[in-house]
Amino acid sequence: MSETKVSVSREGPVVHLTFSTDGGLNIFSSAVLNKLDAAVGEVARRCAQPGGVSDAVRVCVLTGEGKVFFAGADIKEMSACDVEGARRFGQHGSDALDAVAALPCVTIAALNGAALGGGLELALACDFRYAVRTAKVGLTETTLGLIPGWKGVRRLTELVGPAHAKRLIFSGEAIKAEDAVAMGLIDEAVNSTEDLAHRVEAVARSFFNAGPHAIAAAKRALRDGDDLSAFADCFLDGADGHPGMKAFIEKRKPRWAPS
Repeated sequence: MSETKVSVSREGPVVHLTFSTDGGLNIFSSAVLNKLDAAVGEVARRCAQPGGVSDAVRVCVLTGEGKVFFAGADIKEMSACDVEGARRFGQHGSDALDAVAALPCVTIAALNGAALGGGLELALACDFRYAVRTAKVGLTETTLGLIPGWKGVRRLTELVGPAHAKRLIFSGEAIKAEDAVAMGLIDEAVNSTEDLAHRVEAVARSFFNAGPHAIAAAKRALRDGDDLSAFADCFLDGADGHPGMKAFIEKRKPRWAPS
């Protein structure tokens, strides 16, 4: 089976990371984690920095081609691990997904198909999750005698609460995206991949009115709990605070980036 590819494309202020595998399912190996990390680094460099860039990336959409978003981690690779090898593999995946979570732009996982194990862990590292109704989602690692190794336990619990997280993790059950909406795991489920693309595009555009540095500051505050420092940073030279307030006083809309 060929290795999963990670392609980067851009449409104005929206960048797409697309996962595809010729003749197979998208699977996370160490090599694919390296590709993801490189792609996320590229997106981070394109995001707005202090000083402002008029064509900065505002939203990053992660999606797959074919039957699945991601079927999970490479079981053959993991089966060869001893304890230290498992620790390294877990750290590798955690670091890659932490980089996704740390992106200063808004991130949306567009689940074109199943997101299982490490695939759902990647989706959980994003700010939002949209999916086709029939896509299966689940942290299925316990059915292999494992647990999620890339901070999926923590992220799922923070998102849906301990009761739902325990049921999903302890059972290893994969549920339909339309059923995952009720527990808050999926933000919205749509009928088809075409509907998914249109819906995600509309959602992405809804963030263009907000200042890119303000979004980055809010994301940082959500991660580290230091709202005061993030608020103060909005007043730095090159940040969004003063231009945004000036635009309000002058009764006009601020211009953050092309929309």
